[in-house]
Amino acid sequence: MTEEFPEAEVFEIKKTELKSPVIFAGFVGAGLVGPVAINHIIEKLKMDEIAVMRSKYLPPSTVFMRGRLRHPFRFYANKEGTVCAIICEITLRMEGLYSLVASILDWATKKGSKEIVILDGVASTEHDDKAYCAAEEDLVRTMADKDISMIPQGFITGIPGGILNECLVREIQGLTLLAKASRDTTDSGAAATLIEALNRFYDMNIDTTDLQEEKDRIHSEFSELSQKYVEHREEIAGMYM
Repeated sequence: MTEEFPEAEVFEIKKTELKSPVIFAGFVGAGLVGPVAINHIIEKLKMDEIAVMRSKYLPPSTVFMRGRLRHPFRFYANKEGTVCAIICEITLRMEGLYSLVASILDWATKKGSKEIVILDGVASTEHDDKAYCAAEEDLVRTMADKDISMIPQGFITGIPGGILNECLVREIQGLTLLAKASRDTTDSGAAATLIEALNRFYDMNIDTTDLQEEKDRIHSEFSELSQKYVEHREEIAGMYM
C-alpha cells in the first residue's frame, strides 16, 4: 500500500547536531528579498542542506538553478550547528499554511531553537537602504540601537504572518526584518540591506559585495520565480506598512 503524502513534514536528509540555533527564513515576497538573502547567507556561511519540507500542500514543482536540480523548500545548517536557514523558492497558496507553519515550529522546538528571523521585502517604488523590524517590544528597542527602525504599523500575511503569530503562543521568539523592495523584479540591493542589518545585530560578518555587484546574474537566476510572484502576489505572503 502506497504511503499517503504527509500534511507537512520536515524530512531530514542529513543528521546534524544542532546547538539551539538561530533560524533565518526567507519566503517568496516583494523583490524576492527573502530567498535572495537566504541563498546568499547559505553560500557565504558554507551551510549544508539538512532537510526538506514534504507536504501535500506544496505545488508539484521543482527548482533548477545553474543546471542543478533541487528541492524548492529546504533547510540548512552551518558546520557549528549554531545557525540554520530555511529557504522556499516557490509561491505558496493559503491552503495548508497552518500545517506548514506547525511543522516548521515543531522542528525548530525539537532542535532547541529559541529564535526565528524572517527576512522579507515590502513592495515599494524604491529602496531606501534602511532595514525595518517587527518584534516584541524589548527586542525592538534593542534593534533600534543597531540602526534598525521599528515599523509603526502594518500587517503581515501568508506563511511569514503564520509563523510570527504562532511564535507568540510558543516558547520561541519570532521577528521579521524588512526592506523596501521592488514590486516587480528581483531586488538584490534590498537583500543586501537586510544582511548588513543581521551583521550589526548578530555580530556576523557576511560579505554583501556579490549582491551589489552581480545584480544582473541574480536577476537572471530568479527571473522565473519573480514572474510567478507577480502573477500570484494577491494570493500569497506579503508585508504591508
